[in-house]
Amino acid sequence: MLGGGQLGRMFAIEARRMGYRVLVLEPDPLSPAGQVADRHFIGAYDDESILTAFAEKCDVISTEFENIPAATLEFLAHHCPVRPSAAAVQVAQDRITEKAFFRTCGLLPVPFLAVHTAADLSTAAEVLTFPAILKTARLGYDGKGQVRVNSVEEAVQGFERLGQVACVLEQRVELAREISVILARNLAGETCCFPVAENRHRHGILHQSIVPARIDPELADSAQAAARRIADKLDFVGVLAVEFFVTTQGELLVNEMAPRTHNSGHYTLDACISSQFEQQVRMVCELPFGEVRQHTPVVMVNLLGELWGSDQPDWTPLMASTGTRLHLYGKKTARRGRKMGHFCVLNPDMDTALAEAERLFEALEAAPGQKA
Repeated sequence: MLGGGQLGRMFAIEARRMGYRVLVLEPDPLSPAGQVADRHFIGAYDDESILTAFAEKCDVISTEFENIPAATLEFLAHHCPVRPSAAAVQVAQDRITEKAFFRTCGLLPVPFLAVHTAADLSTAAEVLTFPAILKTARLGYDGKGQVRVNSVEEAVQGFERLGQVACVLEQRVELAREISVILARNLAGETCCFPVAENRHRHGILHQSIVPARIDPELADSAQAAARRIADKLDFVGVLAVEFFVTTQGELLVNEMAPRTHNSGHYTLDACISSQFEQQVRMVCELPFGEVRQHTPVVMVNLLGELWGSDQPDWTPLMASTGTRLHLYGKKTARRGRKMGHFCVLNPDMDTALAEAERLFEALEAAPGQKA
């Protein structure tokens, strides 16, 4: 596993449960995935001596985040299979490339403008309407590397604030829902989708995933079909997440993709027969698909660093809540906006699950960091 974050941690736990040994390559010696791996290779992703030593011990390599350099994936592929491929991951590393790719799939992204220089913004009003969001083309996530703008002038100022790196200017649309599809694809090109998640964000970071999404079945089918089209075009092997906007007019727009397991798929650990992490193990190790059927409605809630205060929150309310499962990621330092864990509330009645999820989160928010 390349990368030592929480996605790698949950992958490693599932893989070890299934009898595999897991090696992690990650620069941070205290990484969440490294804590549960059979062996933790500590080093930079461009250190060829460490990459070689790592690859020589592996039968197959996968990734847990998309910003691994493509050159690293290509280097490792000379030693053993890398799934997904460098070519597939590279598309998701750049928002300009990604949005152009969606169009080649016959799908609609949000109206956007590629911005390489401030001069490119002079035509913005001809391409889209304001307000809009200016995003760095590379490396931004969870609301980072983004500026909201209301005019060409503000967009130019935002471009300067972001360091004048390549960006995309995206038109803001009237949203009814944000949804996501988690899909698995094997070497034979067969695909399997988990139930569609409905996502709510706070400050640009995922707050809740509600599953099944409260949308028409036809729209859910369309989203899954679009995700399959993307995966097929990429010749993807592994687990892929695709996020969509549903406008108030009922239009389905592709937002972005992640060539890996995804925060909005964490619900699968508790509410589905097989999790997205087990599915990733199965795909990269050439096993049959796991059963993706959801057995109980669920609400997943992210736990960010600001809830920690001077210590961990008091988990007693969560532990006392019937049908609630807590997952902590083993991170040593809590920071504002950092994902420290999540919890899932399962209940046959979705309204009850939502009410309980809100109650528990409000309790944590009201008294952060009170008890270790």
